[in-house]
Amino acid sequence: MVDILFINPGDRKAVFQDLGKDLTAIEPPFQIASYAAYLREEGHSVAILDANAQNISPEETAEQVKEIKPLLVAIIVYGNQPSASTQNMLISGKIAKAIKSESDTKVVMGGLHPSALPKRTLQEEEVDFVIEGEEQIPLNSLLFALKEKKSLADVPGLWYREDEKLLHNQKPPLIEDLDKYLPMAAWDLLPMQKYRAHNWHCFDSIEERSPYGAIYTSLGCPYKCTFCCINAPFGGSSIRYRTPELVVEEMELLSTKYGVKNIKIIDEMFVLDERHYMKIVDLLIEKDLGLNIWAYARVDTVHEKTLSKMKQAGFNWLALGIESANADVRDGASKKMRVDDIKSVVRTIQDAGIRVIGNYIFGLPDDTKESMQETLDMAKELNCEFGNFYCAMAYPGSQLYNIALEEGWKLPDEWTGYSQHSYNIQPLPSKTLLAKEIVAFRDNAFHEYNENPHYLEMLEKEFGVEVREHIESITKTRLKRKILGD
Repeated sequence: MVDILFINPGDRKAVFQDLGKDLTAIEPPFQIASYAAYLREEGHSVAILDANAQNISPEETAEQVKEIKPLLVAIIVYGNQPSASTQNMLISGKIAKAIKSESDTKVVMGGLHPSALPKRTLQEEEVDFVIEGEEQIPLNSLLFALKEKKSLADVPGLWYREDEKLLHNQKPPLIEDLDKYLPMAAWDLLPMQKYRAHNWHCFDSIEERSPYGAIYTSLGCPYKCTFCCINAPFGGSSIRYRTPELVVEEMELLSTKYGVKNIKIIDEMFVLDERHYMKIVDLLIEKDLGLNIWAYARVDTVHEKTLSKMKQAGFNWLALGIESANADVRDGASKKMRVDDIKSVVRTIQDAGIRVIGNYIFGLPDDTKESMQETLDMAKELNCEFGNFYCAMAYPGSQLYNIALEEGWKLPDEWTGYSQHSYNIQPLPSKTLLAKEIVAFRDNAFHEYNENPHYLEMLEKEFGVEVREHIESITKTRLKRKILGD
């Protein structure tokens, strides 16, 4: 019998509508696979069921659980980015319910959203336990407690029921040794042939999106953007690192054993500490693995002197959180930058041969129709190789979520309403705009950017006519939105 079966939940149709069929990435669940490797080292037998990659229903998932007969099922709710945890809660709850209807297997739920709302998660979902904080040590302690039939009182960060009372133990301290507790992932337990990169990540070879790898080199972020929930499991703004040698060893394994060339660095802020990320860059240059890598950066952390080496190491894409063209809107979100700096940094990155993904947010608290138009106009002027357009959301674990509760702003009726691409999207209003006005602007902005001849001509020139036609085919379909009366 398996001691612990990890389940990676996902519902691409509900979260992405028709975009989930071919366009969205299917990302390997690095954290789950790393936890599995750690627990295997601790002497437990481990398995992983990636329900998202297999695209199976909660009922089919429950049937596989019934066949495997694990002592404990762990549903770990993360996603392609921090915001994806909450949007995966609806399907996670359905999976837990289906498992409980088929067996008496113990179920624990962890991840960013459950850690942000542990009490509510235990109350609303059909699970036996919820973990608040980082999951590795609590899972290890919980397994030993279940095996040895000992008290749960010593399992850190655990929320559970006893005599119909909700109890919880003190949250565990932050892990210091990431190499031990976030080791090289158990890639052998994953269906590696199922994963695919984002379409834009492979604009140089649009038909070669698989296989795909995604890894963390650090956990957390030292910044305090009001819209971000990344630090919910950690209790505050901080950043900790895996050693560069381990990171590159893992990337080499993905390349040589699994044939992976497309890799995402999941870190919320990879381009930050030069001592860390440039050591990784130098080691990758030594290995000469021929990788196609993308990672996150901030406008104010990018340095021209590092870019040529990053390109040489395989960093072909950097994602920048530009958010807004309006200084007052950005400052209200605790993100201070000058427009001139944004433009200069984008051009500097591109001059080094690295492509830029510009991330923009509409509907931040101080946004108006005029300021949102400023942002769209800047996006079109920058003409980054790819643009992501978001509505401001009150993700659980973010400051905006707490503000929304205090102000009584309407929040989504279902967790999928936190998805940017879902039918039932429900973003925040701004001080002057209704939520539906922001959704309408965001969707129109997506089409105006991607249908802009200036953008399409740049794509064709840089990547070829096939990529231009790929983007043109995407824009032929508009997302349906309940809030807009579709």
